[in-house]
Amino acid sequence: MTPPETGRGIGEQDRADTPRDTFRILHVSTGNVCRSPITERLTRHFLADRLGDPAGGGLIVESAGTWGHEGAPMETNAETVLADFGADASGFVGRELLDEHVITADLVLTATRDHRAQVISMGHSAGLRTFTLKEFTRLVKAIDPATLPPLEDGVVERARALVRAAAALRGWLLAPTAEADEVHDPYGAPLPFFRSIGDEIHQALDPVVTALTGVPARA
Repeated sequence: MTPPETGRGIGEQDRADTPRDTFRILHVSTGNVCRSPITERLTRHFLADRLGDPAGGGLIVESAGTWGHEGAPMETNAETVLADFGADASGFVGRELLDEHVITADLVLTATRDHRAQVISMGHSAGLRTFTLKEFTRLVKAIDPATLPPLEDGVVERARALVRAAAALRGWLLAPTAEADEVHDPYGAPLPFFRSIGDEIHQALDPVVTALTGVPARA
């Protein structure tokens, strides 16, 4: 007997075959040497700080670039920004964004709306799990934490519920301006501008990590 049509799009079978005890967060920018490395390593740092678990309790945090400098090191100023926050910049290697990265990601957070559009254009049913970082922050702030699974159920289940809730709110909670969802590119800029971008990313990530873990930042 022929099995019924499932309605899966390209890449959905691949996602169905991925382990359910992990949750992959993919940060995307252009070159994968400035914004997305900062966001990746700050996310890892903040998760470890909240959970006391360097592995993030099953959360896997990665990054790539739509025009990624494959094999390139992180920009020196980006490393300095991470050091300001006490985050580890060691061992980073730039990557070009590939289909497999999108297929296996449970949440894609991009620096800009253009990056978001590029990820979604790759297919793989990415639309409901791809947001700009600041867009996701805005949506997360509107979600009642009491509606999410408790951390006792596992951070992975909580993360999956958070993405579903954020996707349901999209279209109802719009950005006040087009620029509100953008993190601008500091590539080639002096260190003070890199630090201002680092502060933007930190402010956007803080409520996201709090929602993911159920644990606020330490005072």
